[in-house]
Amino acid sequence: MTGRDALGAFEPILNWRLLKGSHAFPGPDGGTCINEAAMVAAGLPYRAITATEDCPPCFSRPLAAYALGLNDAMPESERQGLMAFVLRLSGSADRPAVEAARTAFLALESVRRILPPLLDAAGLPALAARCETASDPAGAQDTLRAAERQGGTLSHAAAGRHAWIAGARASAVARTATAGLRAFSDPRCAAEVAEGAAPFAEGTWREALAILDGHSGSAGRRPPSICSAPAIAWRRRAASLSRRRADAARRRDRPRPSRNWRASGR
Repeated sequence: MTGRDALGAFEPILNWRLLKGSHAFPGPDGGTCINEAAMVAAGLPYRAITATEDCPPCFSRPLAAYALGLNDAMPESERQGLMAFVLRLSGSADRPAVEAARTAFLALESVRRILPPLLDAAGLPALAARCETASDPAGAQDTLRAAERQGGTLSHAAAGRHAWIAGARASAVARTATAGLRAFSDPRCAAEVAEGAAPFAEGTWREALAILDGHSGSAGRRPPSICSAPAIAWRRRAASLSRRRADAARRRDRPRPSRNWRASGR
């Protein structure tokens, strides 16, 4: 097969569209979650993915769970960024010790990198600093319990003042800290950390994708990277297409002023 032929084989995936949830066998332009798309890219028999356990055994369970959680939580304008991982889930499974280290990595990095902006926004800079400097799971979990308590206290106090925005931030702190605690045993909860922080902290989804990309720091082998010239060209084209789709989705989702608003000159 020539390089051009190999690149052509990737064309269906290049134009793939990721959607929330599980799906029947996709059409020519996709319409699946990231894990289902990864099965198609790897040439594996197709199946709808409703839970991590439905993934092929060659998929790392922690990475597949985190990717699945992000897929279902991300808005349309951000979800297509997961396509960068479509060639990296198949073959990523490793021995139990490595998979456990990956779960811990996803949880700890979520505490360090996702929670601090939310805590700052909620007026809890000391807790934000503790999260950023957490060096091990035990210390991170102590900080999460403190965030859980303080978030709940602030939320209750804000409700009494009818301070709804402050209350929403504080409530998000409590819920997200709870998800962070669960993430040390369930990697899909690490995606819930990002979901809870995203409405209040710009750049959360970008940081979540960076955590998925950097999981190799946890131990073990990185999922196989495709280093052939056709695959490298495909990845560059996919990244460009993903950026264009995200920009288009943001423009589409941007609220527009009403006619009366424009006419009033306000």
